[in-house]
Amino acid sequence: MQQALRPFARATLPLATALILAACSTDKPPVYQNEEFDNTNTYSHNYDYSPAETCEAARRALLSQGYVITQSKPEAINGRKNFQPKGDVHAEIEFHVVCAADGRAGTSSIAFANALQEHYALKKTNQSASVGVGAFGSLSLPFSSSEDSLVKVASQTILEPKFYDRFFVLLDRYLTAPDMPEVPETDKK
Repeated sequence: MQQALRPFARATLPLATALILAACSTDKPPVYQNEEFDNTNTYSHNYDYSPAETCEAARRALLSQGYVITQSKPEAINGRKNFQPKGDVHAEIEFHVVCAADGRAGTSSIAFANALQEHYALKKTNQSASVGVGAFGSLSLPFSSSEDSLVKVASQTILEPKFYDRFFVLLDRYLTAPDMPEVPETDKK
């Protein structure tokens, strides 16, 4: 009886092991499957101003919140802001705004905004000194040092609608400000 079970056990053991491993390793759906392309309100807002005027207001809105402008074109603005929530953690928000004409006359625009949040962690790298002498080989000396470097550990688009709502409200305030300077005609194209 015991002899008859051994071939059966030998045959089913690899199959059972494969089934257990398959059950434990679940595939995560690809990131792009969460892209529904159904909501156009979170990252965009319409304005009754030219694209150049809208982007100028976006530039001022970002500057007023401590963003450093890294690119400024009549119809595109990029800004960056750095944070250090903990001593060994660094975060950065890269904010992008594109202002496009909305309609044939070019007197209204739509502002598209998105922000990328990146996290960095402080990592130590140990280094030791060694000296190589041709005929004798190399000799390691007890001198060592460590260097700190920031390593990117995460990067993700900010998805929170309230974040963008606050930005668009501030942009609107700069558009409707009474002292908003006139944008030169060359920038309105």
